[in-house]
Amino acid sequence: MADVQSGENLLFLTDEQLRQGIEAMFFAYRGFTADPDLILAELAYGRAHHRAIHFIARRPGTTVSNLLSILGVTKQSLNRVLRTLIDDGLVRSEKGTADKRERHLTLTEAGEALEQRLSDAQRVRMRSAYRAAGPTAVAGFRQVLEAMMDPDLRRKYKAMRETDT
Repeated sequence: MADVQSGENLLFLTDEQLRQGIEAMFFAYRGFTADPDLILAELAYGRAHHRAIHFIARRPGTTVSNLLSILGVTKQSLNRVLRTLIDDGLVRSEKGTADKRERHLTLTEAGEALEQRLSDAQRVRMRSAYRAAGPTAVAGFRQVLEAMMDPDLRRKYKAMRETDT
C-alpha cells in the first residue's frame, strides 16, 4: 500500500510487486473462506456446496444448466453436490413448465437459513475490510477483480449485477 500512497506509476509493476499481489490474493481468499468453511465442516460440505447454495439463492428458480455455466464445473460434479443438497432438504428441484427436461432450483427454508449463515459470515469480513479501505479503494478493488475475469465471465457477472437493480 505504501507504493500507492507514494504515487508510484501502477501501470508498471515489478515481478516482486505482482508476486506480493498474488500472495495477498491467496491469503485474502483463505480468510474469506475460513468462516464459511467452519460452518460447512459441521455439515460435511465443501466449497462446491457453498457456491451452489450461493448462486441458487441469488437466482431462485435458476436452471441446472445456468448453474453449470456460472460455476464452470462438470455436470457430474454438480449433480453430486445437488444430489446431496436435495437429499438433505436444502434445495428443491422442479421440472420446468415450458421445457420438462429443465430442472429449476430453489432453496428450501433450511437452505435459505444455511445460505444466510454462510453469507453473514462473509459479509462481516467484507464490510470490515471495505470500511478499513475506504470507498476509493473498494471501487478500485472491484475494478481489479472485474479486469481479472475472463471476458465471458465478466459478461455474466455484469448481467447478474444489472438484474439486481
